[in-house]
Amino acid sequence: MRKISRSAIEQHINCQKCFYLTYNHKIKPFSLPFTLNSAVDNLCKNEFDHYRAKGEPHPLFLDHGIDAVPFAHEKMNEWRENFRGIRYVDETAGYNFGGAVDDVWQKPTGELIIVDVKATSKKKFDWEDTYSKWEYAKGYQRQLEMYQWLFKKNGFEVAPEAYLVYYNGKKDQPMFNQRLEFDLHLVKLECNCEWVESSILAALETLQGEMPRSAKNCPHCNYLKDRWTVSQKDPTKLLD
Repeated sequence: MRKISRSAIEQHINCQKCFYLTYNHKIKPFSLPFTLNSAVDNLCKNEFDHYRAKGEPHPLFLDHGIDAVPFAHEKMNEWRENFRGIRYVDETAGYNFGGAVDDVWQKPTGELIIVDVKATSKKKFDWEDTYSKWEYAKGYQRQLEMYQWLFKKNGFEVAPEAYLVYYNGKKDQPMFNQRLEFDLHLVKLECNCEWVESSILAALETLQGEMPRSAKNCPHCNYLKDRWTVSQKDPTKLLD
C-alpha cells in the first residue's frame, strides 16, 4: 500500500523524475517553510472557526453573495492537519491518497465548497493574468480539484465551484508600525476532478518502473544538469 499525498501528484505532473527520486529514494529538493503564509492561514482559519461555532456565514460570504456557512464536522481539525488530512484508500489499486484542506463551506443544499487560503504580495493583484502566465496558479486549481475528489470519495456531495481566499500584502503603506495590511481577493474556480484518479494510478505506475527522464522545464533537474556541466569543465570549482 503506497501512501501518496496531494503534493506528490502535483510533483508527478511537474517532473516525474523528481517524483520518482523523492518517493523511491528519499531524495528531494530542499525547500524552506513559508512561515508567514502559515500565519495568514491560521488566522484565516480562526475566523472561519468563529463563524462555524455560531453556525453563521462569514461576512466574506455576504459580501460576495455566497449562500453558505462554514461546514461543521467532527473531523474538520483532522482534515486540516498535515500528514493526516482527508484520505481515500483503494485496496485494489494499492494506494492511500490524501491531502490537508484549509476550509470547507456548506450550501443549504448540503453541497460542500472546498476552499484554500493563499497569501502573496503584489503591487497589483490580477488573478486572470497570473493564471494565464504561471503554472503554479494552475496547480492551485488542481489542488482544489484533488480535494474535491477526496471529499466525493468519502461520500460527500461536492459543489463544482471552489474558492481561493487570497490575501495580498500591501507594499505601499507610508508606515509599517509592525502591522502588515492586506487586500482580500476571493477567486472562484469552476473545477472538474475527473482527472484525479487516473493521475494517481499513473503516479503509482511511475514508481514501479524505471527512473523517468527529467521534465524539460524542471528547475531542479536543470540546475543539476548545469552544475554537472561546470564540474566536467573544472571539477575543482564545485569544491570551493
